[in-house]
Amino acid sequence: MNMSSLLNQLHQGDARAVARAISLVEDQEQGRAEIMAGLDQQRLEDSLVVGITGPPGAGKSTLTASLVKHLRSQQTRVGIIAVDPSSPLTGGALLGDRIRMMEHTLDPDVVVRSMATRGRLGGLCASAGAAVRILAASGCRVILIETVGIGQSEMDIVSLADITIMVLAPGFGDDIQAMKAGILEVVDLLVINKADQPGAQKLLLDLGKEAAISERVLQTIASQDHGVAALLEQILTLEKTLRTNDKLHIRRLRSRSNETLDWALELLKPRLRQLVKNKSKPDQDPSRTAGEIVESLLGSRQ
Repeated sequence: MNMSSLLNQLHQGDARAVARAISLVEDQEQGRAEIMAGLDQQRLEDSLVVGITGPPGAGKSTLTASLVKHLRSQQTRVGIIAVDPSSPLTGGALLGDRIRMMEHTLDPDVVVRSMATRGRLGGLCASAGAAVRILAASGCRVILIETVGIGQSEMDIVSLADITIMVLAPGFGDDIQAMKAGILEVVDLLVINKADQPGAQKLLLDLGKEAAISERVLQTIASQDHGVAALLEQILTLEKTLRTNDKLHIRRLRSRSNETLDWALELLKPRLRQLVKNKSKPDQDPSRTAGEIVESLLGSRQ
């Protein structure tokens, strides 16, 4: 397909064109640079990227589906990127969480895309940032990114999302102390899902002990659609604040820097693998070999 034609169809919101453009970028095919350069910049500026992360079993997918329902009731076109673990052999996405989105699959204004982590330690693949911009250019006003699991490495999402939500549930309270020193300090909103289950109030109290955290805690029962409207209201209010004080611009600059680094590393991988294969010796220290490889790539000694 002609790239100009593909861009035109993409900007009209054509689902096949969106899928083709994302695949083209994800697979690093010829024409990806033309696609990215031709995206509607105003739509990118007007979009909002919301990251949703949390431990397995916290109900992230159910909460995401409920948020989509409320956004669609406001006639908002929504994009969803579900970041899944990769098959070590094929690099493909494995999880079946998309089943939870079945009620939205026939809605032309809900675009769902699964992306594989492709062996990275973090929760996002290098092409996720490009996928976000493609979805925004296709008319998606809000893009939701749902990641796998939780952990410091999972927080790649913080560098990509405009607003990040941590979803917790009763039973995960033992991890709160460990998370306070890192993850909880960099998320914008904390959601205690399954708030009708035993232990929910204890989790709320544990989080409330931290003054800086307590004001950002909300409770939901996503399976019953309880509390989700209030969560969406908080998200949109926070967006207005971030746009007013220019913090959204600062966050996006950081995001682009991190994404540029990710792409540089991704593009270097084939060359690095070949150099490692050619230069590795059983009797030589790997760190020394790595240093020689870096020097050969940079073309000068440090």
